[in-house]
Amino acid sequence: MTAWAYILRCSDGTLYTGWTNDLEKRLAAHNKGTASKYTRGRRPIELVWKESFETKEEAMSREAFIKSLTRAEKMMILNNG
Repeated sequence: MTAWAYILRCSDGTLYTGWTNDLEKRLAAHNKGTASKYTRGRRPIELVWKESFETKEEAMSREAFIKSLTRAEKMMILNNG
């Protein structure tokens, strides 16, 4: 099983960080408005970064780390890959 940590850019320019086991399904849910209360009112969303992991625990840990960063630090992740 592959797990993913990801960052989305919302239509208002904000960033959203999450994790999932099924990236395509999760992105579709975000754009449909059913995945997150935060992104529901900020559609459409755009996937701007993703990283794969072997376990959901690793993906969740990476998500938590990214969420603790400032916007400037998150932008550095986006700019570096």
